[in-house]
Amino acid sequence: MPEAYIVDALRTPTGRRKGGLSQIHAADLGAHVLRALVERNGIPEDDYDDVIFGCVDTIGPLAGDIARTSWLAAGLSEQVPGTTIDRQCGSSQQAVHFAAQAVMSGTQDVVIAGGVQTMTQIPISSAMTAAGPLGFQDPFSGSEGWVRRYGAQPPTQFRAAQMIAEHWDLSRGELEAYALESHQRALRAIEHGYFEREIVPLAGVEHDETPRHTSLAKMAELEYLFGCDRVTAAVSSQTCDAASALLIVSGTALKRYGLTPRARIHHLSVRGDDPVWMLTAPIPATAHALKRAGMTLADIDRVEINEAFASVAMAWLKETGYPHAQTNVNGGAIALGHPLGATGTRLMCSLLHELERSGGRYGLQTMCEGGGQANVTIIERL
Repeated sequence: MPEAYIVDALRTPTGRRKGGLSQIHAADLGAHVLRALVERNGIPEDDYDDVIFGCVDTIGPLAGDIARTSWLAAGLSEQVPGTTIDRQCGSSQQAVHFAAQAVMSGTQDVVIAGGVQTMTQIPISSAMTAAGPLGFQDPFSGSEGWVRRYGAQPPTQFRAAQMIAEHWDLSRGELEAYALESHQRALRAIEHGYFEREIVPLAGVEHDETPRHTSLAKMAELEYLFGCDRVTAAVSSQTCDAASALLIVSGTALKRYGLTPRARIHHLSVRGDDPVWMLTAPIPATAHALKRAGMTLADIDRVEINEAFASVAMAWLKETGYPHAQTNVNGGAIALGHPLGATGTRLMCSLLHELERSGGRYGLQTMCEGGGQANVTIIERL
């Protein structure tokens, strides 16, 4: 079977809510990363087979197939198509999977996988609350099959984060200590310039705006979220504005364009779990992926697991026994933000560059997703 290679991986900084990137149109945000990828790698514009973007809440400036719009807004070839997909928080990680599968099938040679999200302009769940002929629509209400199986109370991420904290016996203090370390790791990475190779500055923003010089005392002052008694904003991922993308090509394309591969897609899979618990799927998905790949976590040098909430990553660490010292080593979404549709490729950008910085061989990425799902990707640095 043909191999899929990662040639390049770039992202914008994560712009905090109402921050330096908040007024940029989503198409221009996506275009900035796409243009940089094309300019850096020298592949003729017409030779790109597809652009696959992840995006959530595709209304307003995010509507109308933002992958295609971003490519055109970048001033690039009209012959190249684009498609936008939604696997909730894992949308751009799924974009990587689709791009790699296209290359591995032999049907395409040069594909960009990425994502964009402007959460200042389009807050989370805007697609449900947007005014329209139907008004607010809980996607689960009205489904007899859903209610029969899971009950009338709709699943929410906050309830799930609280349930996980309770089940894995994670106190508020433990969650806040984890969150503080996420910020400290991100600030240290910025100080040492670890993100510089992966970030394409934009609108005067050169570094991630979201990491905070906070403290446990400041975190302790925050109120609980939506009926929780352990989960606060301090232990939750930050909303932000960002775009990110990877260039994925075949072996044929490597030779044709004289490209040097930086990593190989070693494994890709996606699994589901209980949608009410919603955020636990990375645990069984990791076990499934390792079994399919014939590997153990001892083979993995670095892990990126999305910090949707501190309880998600901490439960995964407890269940797997993987070292926290090798997980989200430069901070996670609590510090660096979770721009929904762009997070999957943001994580992979950082994972690739961290493997290169540390000299590691294998990296594993996973993240919880709406509906109780989780993607897992294992890459091999070359």
